[in-house]
This record gives sequence, structure tokens and C-alpha cells, in this order.
Amino acid sequence: MKILITGCHGQLGSELQAQLAAEGCALGALPERLKNATVLAVDVEDLDITDRDAAIAYVRRHQPDTVINCAAYTNVDGCETDTDAAYKVNALGPRNLALACEKVGARLIHVSTDYVFSGAENGDVPLDESALPAPVSAYGRTKRLGEEYVQQFCRRHFIVRTAWLYGYTGKNFVKTMASLGKSHTSVTVVDDQRGNPTNAVDLAYHILKLAVSHDYGIYHCTGSGVCSWAEFAAEIMRLSGSACTVVPCSSEQYAAAHPQAAKRPAWSALDNRALRCTVGDGMRPWQQALQDYFAHWEGN
Repeated sequence: MKILITGCHGQLGSELQAQLAAEGCALGALPERLKNATVLAVDVEDLDITDRDAAIAYVRRHQPDTVINCAAYTNVDGCETDTDAAYKVNALGPRNLALACEKVGARLIHVSTDYVFSGAENGDVPLDESALPAPVSAYGRTKRLGEEYVQQFCRRHFIVRTAWLYGYTGKNFVKTMASLGKSHTSVTVVDDQRGNPTNAVDLAYHILKLAVSHDYGIYHCTGSGVCSWAEFAAEIMRLSGSACTVVPCSSEQYAAAHPQAAKRPAWSALDNRALRCTVGDGMRPWQQALQDYFAHWEGN
């Protein structure tokens, strides 16, 4: 099996490569079909997915069985000020890969986000794949358009929405909080935005399970359980052994202090219903996955 991974230097792309090389992870062994897989790992310096002709030519030349698109413009605030760049990477990039995959009969696994939802839903029920997207930020809107292009131009597609992702490579909320915990006595974190922290190990493992299935469609794939950013930060401090205090604040207070910040969903907890009903949902409780992260993170 030949797998093309775009955005290979990011936290998810790096984790996918690690699991394919090790043929498994803490959650278990990979499916037999993935053993000895040929992996083509590219980033923007190797392949600019916003260039349609280049994307089609690359996929035609290498003939992958599966393309896993981890490339994205993920700077949520930056998307508000540089919307053209966000549109190119988050919308046109997936479109170009979808066109390329369709031409060679490859399947496309496109990674998306909880930010495709407004976060204004009433109640406290996690959103499953039947929930209607209504993004409120440029990041969310461009990611949603990318989903639509994938659905439109590639028949054999998986759209995998995740949230609050952290991994061993690159920057993320866990590393930021752990670092602040070493240099600050207190940090202020929003406590009225709730979602699912997700370890890249768990996400990569389930993406690779989908890669050998024929259960095409939309999937939610996040850590089990719901918390606020402040609760997430407090657990990070505890596991890192920091005495730093987490001071909760409201989204309104945060917006007043950071007027240039993009609007975030207040409720973006996702339900992995499609996983449960197909290849199985083995996503760990977010506290367990975070503890495992600290047990293996060399920066700890």
C-alpha cells in the first residue's frame, strides 16, 4: 500500500509517519494491510497543494493508494487578517487533492475541525456528524469550504473532524501551558468554551484504521470526555508538576483583552458516532491520553 501524507512536518503528519514506521502505537498494532506500506511524506517545500497542476502532476506521477491531507493554515487569528492565504491552503488545497485523487482512483482522507460549527448550540449534547455546520470565523469558513470541495470532487473520501489537538511535534496548547507553568505563578484561561482535547497518537491511529476501510464519509474523531480550556490547562499544570494557578475568565473578558482575536465556538464538543458504528471508537478519555502524553514527551 502506498500512502501520501501532506503537511508531514506538523504534529499529526509526524505522528502518522511514526506509527507507520513502528506498525502500531500505544493503542495497538496497525491493520495488516499497512505493514511495510510505502510512505511518501511531503510538506510545502516538496509539494504546494494550493497549486492545482502541481498537485495533480505529483499524484499522477506517484500513484498513491491513499492521500492523507494534514496540511492546513491553522493560525485561527491569522486567518482573519490573511483570509486569502487561509482560503488557498484550507479550501483550494483540499480541492486540488480531491481532483488529483479522483483522476487516479485514490482515496482521500481530509482532516478538518470542530470550528466548522458555530458553537452556539443549546444544551450540552456533543455534536455528531449529522449536526449542521455554521462556522463563525475565517478559519472555520475556509475549512468548511475545503470539506465541501472534497465531497464534491472525490468520491472515495473521508472527512475527519478533530479538535484541541496536541502532539509531540510543533506548537500546541499543552506545550504552551507547560512552558508558562515554569515561568509564571498564574495564567488566565477561558472557562466558558468547552470541547474535547485530542492526543495526536489517538487521532493518527484511527485515521489509519479508516485508511483500510471502505466506510467513506464524515467522521468526528476527538478524545473522549468534555472540558473547558481552563480545566484542560489545570490538568496540564498538575501533570507537569507545576504550582502555577489557572485563573478562569469568560470569553468576553478574553475578547476585551485581545480585540484582534477571532471568535471561537463556545460549545464544540464532538461525538464520534460514525467511528462507533463503523471501524470502532477507541479514542481514550482525554485525561488518560494527556497523562500518556506526559509520560512520553521528552520536553517534560
